[in-house]
Amino acid sequence: MIHDLFTLLTQLLCINFAIFHAVFVNGKFCKDSMLVTANDFSFSGLNIAGNTSNQVGSNVTLLNVDKIPGLNTLGISLARIDFAPYGGLNPPHTHPRATEILIVLEGTLYVGFVTSNPNRLITKVLNAGDVLVFPIRLIHFQFNVGKTNAVAIAALSSQNQESSQLQMQCLDQIHQLT
Repeated sequence: MIHDLFTLLTQLLCINFAIFHAVFVNGKFCKDSMLVTANDFSFSGLNIAGNTSNQVGSNVTLLNVDKIPGLNTLGISLARIDFAPYGGLNPPHTHPRATEILIVLEGTLYVGFVTSNPNRLITKVLNAGDVLVFPIRLIHFQFNVGKTNAVAIAALSSQNQESSQLQMQCLDQIHQLT
């Protein structure tokens, strides 16, 4: 009973902290609860656009347990995705441990995912204020079809969602499904 209560309390407030004399939960060391501050639960700068001057024309600013230690054991994370105009792409990828919900803040995105059994491409054009859910483990992508920058926020159902990028040939295979 006491062990169960300790486990529950540890999971409720287990702030990621890089020390070696602490409780270890979800792959992260926990900070002494007496040392926890508001900074363990906050991040500043999500309003700053990411640099999209790269090969794919997008930038992901990920806020997971490594950036916000207070996310440890809470099972959530967040990302800002910036897209260059005329084709900025968040390439096909999966999240083996997370479902993603995406909301478009600015611009127009062509988004989609591939179902399994049978493989089927589900796509939609999203405008500012539109939302789409990408189920856990399914291949998905976002592509800016607009003439202006696009910005989206993705909420994920894991504190450490992990992302597995797929080869660019995968996009050609997705287009063949349509």
